Amino acid sequence: MKVAVDQRKCIAAGQCTLRAGQVFDQHDDDGLVVLLDQNPAAELAEAVRLAAEFCPAQAIHIEE
Repeated sequence: MKVAVDQRKCIAAGQCTLRAGQVFDQHDDDGLVVLLDQNPAAELAEAVRLAAEFCPAQAIHIEE
């Protein structure tokens, strides 16, 4: 799994960090998404998929 984020689309909702905090974080100043791990471990795959699904801006892209 390879993960990418589009900060231009991000609206700082924080759904990604709630679902996969080991993979996503947010900037302190504006709340925009920060990708911590573009190749997360297999055990995090479901959480990353949920983060992408629940992202209201569709700013998370997954390549399987």
